[in-house]
Order: sequence, then C-alpha cells, then structure tokens
Amino acid sequence: METTVKIIRAAIHTFLTNYNYFTATAIFALPFSASILLSSTLLPDFLSFQPNLRSLFKAAGFPPESEFYSILTLKLSQTISTSILVLPFSLSSLLLAKTSVIQVVNTVDRHKPLPSFTGIFNSILQTQIWNTLVIISANATCFWVLFIAFNCLEKLHIPSLFLTVFGGIAYSVVVANTLITCNMALILSGMELRGGIMSILKSCVLIRGRTSIALSLSLPVNVALAGIEFLFQFRIIKAYSDSGVNKPTSAMVLEGLLIAYMYSVLIIIDVIIGCVFFKSCKIAYDRNIIDQESGKINADDGDVALGENELIISPLDSIYVER
Repeated sequence: METTVKIIRAAIHTFLTNYNYFTATAIFALPFSASILLSSTLLPDFLSFQPNLRSLFKAAGFPPESEFYSILTLKLSQTISTSILVLPFSLSSLLLAKTSVIQVVNTVDRHKPLPSFTGIFNSILQTQIWNTLVIISANATCFWVLFIAFNCLEKLHIPSLFLTVFGGIAYSVVVANTLITCNMALILSGMELRGGIMSILKSCVLIRGRTSIALSLSLPVNVALAGIEFLFQFRIIKAYSDSGVNKPTSAMVLEGLLIAYMYSVLIIIDVIIGCVFFKSCKIAYDRNIIDQESGKINADDGDVALGENELIISPLDSIYVER
C-alpha cells in the first residue's frame, strides 16, 4: 500500500508540474472518450451479436434457461460491439494522447531532448495491435475453459449459480492480469521505443511479483472512469430521453463534451501513473539483476555460494536484459 501511495503521489506531482501541457493533451483523447461514452448507449442494431452468440452457446451445450448463459451473451455482445466501434479511435486518438504523455514523462527526470514523437507513436501502435490479439486470445481461452467446466458441472448436477460465481471470478482475474500486462507493454514500448511482441514479454518480466500493486493503481482510476460514465448516462442520456426532443440541445452537447473531457483527463492521469509505475519496476528489476550478478561474482571468487533454492536469472528474465 505504501508503494502504491508513493506512485500515485509522484504521478500527481508530475501532472501538476506540467498541468497546462497535460490538460491540453487531453483534447487528443476527446474523440476516444466521446466514442466510449456514446457507444454504451447508442449501439446500432446491426452490431448486436447477441442472437449469433445465443446460437453459438446453445450449440456448445449452454441451455437457454441458464442465468450464466443470459448474462454472458448480453455482456459479450456489448463488449464486442463497443470494441468494434471504438477501435478506430483507440488506434488514433487514444494513441496520440498516450504518445504525447510518454514523450514528456520520459524526459522529466533525465533532462534530455524530447524523443521522436513519430518513433514513440509507431512503437506503441505496433504494441497496441499485438495487445488486441493477446486480449482476444485470453478471452477466447477463458470462454473455451468455461464451456468445458459448464458441461462437466451440468453432468454432475451442480447448480449453475456455482459456475456463475466461479466463472465470473476466474474470468475477471484472467482479464485483469491480461489488461495490466498489456498496459505495461504499451508504456514500455513508448519509453524504450521498441514495439511488438517483445514489449509484451518484457512487461511480463517487469510486472512479475508486482501484480497487486498494478491492480491497486488501476482501481481508483477505473472507479473514477465508471463514475464519469454513470454521470454521462444520468446527465445526458437520461435528460435527452426525458426531454422528448428530436435532437439534443446545445446545452446538452456542451455538457456532454465537458464530461468527455473529464474522461480524457483521467485517461491522461492513468498514463502518467503507468509511466511512474514502469520506472519503479525498472529500477527494482535493475537492482535485482545487479544483486544477482554480484552474488554470482562472489560465488565464483569462493566468497559466497548460491544455494539451489536461491533466485537466479531465468530464461524469461534474459529477454529483458540489455545486450
């Protein structure tokens, strides 16, 4: 908890130090924020995958009366539809905002010239594409395992409520860890100007043993983002539905843009927190490598002998070591 507080304090200090720049950068993320807020309510009918998912799940053995079946088809349909609508903005607007933030945060403590904006953008674009594939693979794997587990539990006459609770927890854990790793990979690729699958592997090395810290850092931002989404639903969508007008008024549009801008500012703060967390993980990793190498040198000199159960550099760690 102490480490989490220190990281958040350092991120807030960085944000306030460059307040004018970061608040202006939030405008880049405005199209992405607006698409996220609108897509949760204004999904077109042709993008509803619920009938197709029902047919697919029924063929896989899910009975239509299952509570888990109904919740899964609804949430999965919404997730797929929203992802399709938001994807163009996540590859343009969102990445432009993140590139601007990483470019400044990467030089705050080093006092060196700003790295190339194009280089950072190309790196995180490559990583974002790989992140999308990894997230899709993780979701597909979870659903495949849930299908098998559901069929086994049905044959054992175990209530579906047990699967609903257990499946929800297991799915949340897998998706949360996947998202944390992908977010770290995106920050890493921007900070080191190296994108692609290697950034994801390196992020797995850096974040190992620090997953709880990453979860505690993402929780406040995600709660705040959910609160802004609820505010948009209450102040804009509900007000528009109750007014009975054919098109939103100028006041509704301006208020909606203000709420979307608040959403964008939180995204900027989340990126800053990710950069600070990356720096702390990198420092801890480098210190760990130095300690291990020092232990090996001492062992070679006959001063210290490493035991079989002591930590050594694994093949996965060697992925991140700079050659």
